[in-house]
Amino acid sequence: MIKNDLFLRALKGETVERPPVWMMRQAGRYLPEFMEIKAKYDFFTRCQTPELASEITVQPIRRYGMDAAILFSDILVIPQAMNIEVQMKPNFGPYLPNPIRSQKDVDNVVVPDVTVELDYVYQAIKATKEKLNDEIPLIGFAGSPWTILCYCVQGQGSKNFDKAKKFCFTNPVAAHGLLQKITDTTISYLRQKVKAGVNAVQVFDSWGGMLSPVDYQEFSWQYIQQIIDSLKDETPVIAFGKGCWFALGEMAKSGASALGVDWTCSARNARYLTGGNITLQGNFDPTRLYSPPAEIKKMVTKMINDFGKDKYIVNLGHGILPDIPLDNAKAFIDAVKEYKSPD
Repeated sequence: MIKNDLFLRALKGETVERPPVWMMRQAGRYLPEFMEIKAKYDFFTRCQTPELASEITVQPIRRYGMDAAILFSDILVIPQAMNIEVQMKPNFGPYLPNPIRSQKDVDNVVVPDVTVELDYVYQAIKATKEKLNDEIPLIGFAGSPWTILCYCVQGQGSKNFDKAKKFCFTNPVAAHGLLQKITDTTISYLRQKVKAGVNAVQVFDSWGGMLSPVDYQEFSWQYIQQIIDSLKDETPVIAFGKGCWFALGEMAKSGASALGVDWTCSARNARYLTGGNITLQGNFDPTRLYSPPAEIKKMVTKMINDFGKDKYIVNLGHGILPDIPLDNAKAFIDAVKEYKSPD
């Protein structure tokens, strides 16, 4: 039994004394102890070495005591396993030297045996569970099929993913073929993560907001729905679409246990758009962590009051930035732990 199960209770919609808190990208680059490991090992070595990945996962928990840990990994381990070369270039980000641009390229993409190709992830989960010792839950994650496609076709990060969108709109058959292969791989991958011991999973649709509402349904949401349908009876699923407030109504009917919300959508609108019955997660602007700690605490308290303490998980609206002061991250977490409901 997990000793601090606030996060799991919030996912079930149960009444809680205070909402749980964790931060997207909490395991990583803003922590000095992470930077020490980074200085010794390159990015994918960190992902692929269970001892390193598990150590990085628990570092923020030791320092701040969040209510959930999220496994240190990357969404691009999926295309790597699918026979697509992915490099992580320092001061540049992901780089795919052979981007997918044709049906022939799609045909060369494999749906792998995830138990073989991604075994290092499951070993990292087991090592992390030992370190956590049932104190708090562990979250596993994957990128949405659309977000993975964006990198596979664009070949790198982008402000607008124009090449990825062009591929979908000029070659929809190939695009849907690639999306389905990514979806099938992702379902198997997340299922194995659950078997290895994660207590919930999150699907990150980081680039969903690049699409119009109509295109979002066609090229992103229908594939996320397949993932939710396949996993919801085995584990709680959190769906997070950055910039996708327009789809919250549809998402609320999906069978997901919770929906992530970014900072461009107010608590009131998020509750209204989702019908008020589903657990929401978010939505503090990550750049607001540059504000003074006292101000951060006031803003977090207001955010909880706006969302309501129940059916709510406190988080950022996207990942924590690398140069956030440690005391500011602490103020964010402490504000939640010290929260008292207004009488």
